[in-house]
Amino acid sequence: MYAIIETGGKQVKVEEGQVIYVEKVDATEGDSFTFDKVLFVGGEDVKVGSPFVEGATVTAKVEKQGRQKKIVVFKYKPKKNYHKKQGHRQPYTKLVIEKINA
Repeated sequence: MYAIIETGGKQVKVEEGQVIYVEKVDATEGDSFTFDKVLFVGGEDVKVGSPFVEGATVTAKVEKQGRQKKIVVFKYKPKKNYHKKQGHRQPYTKLVIEKINA
């Protein structure tokens, strides 16, 4: 069985036991987190939401909160003596999908 959930403005296909990295969610390590925005549930019987499947949830365990590698944003305009260097590290949450309730 698999499901498509919405989190952080993105859609993610998940299965039980899968490890996913998503935009940071407000939970501490070791906690259980429930996604209620389930768009699609597949398997033996298919359920399609409009926009969400009613009563369907996906439960995941928060394994880690972290930040990705730094990217460098460098802006430059030739002949105008303008340059700007900036760094960014995107926060993420590592989740392990435990249960798909459909």
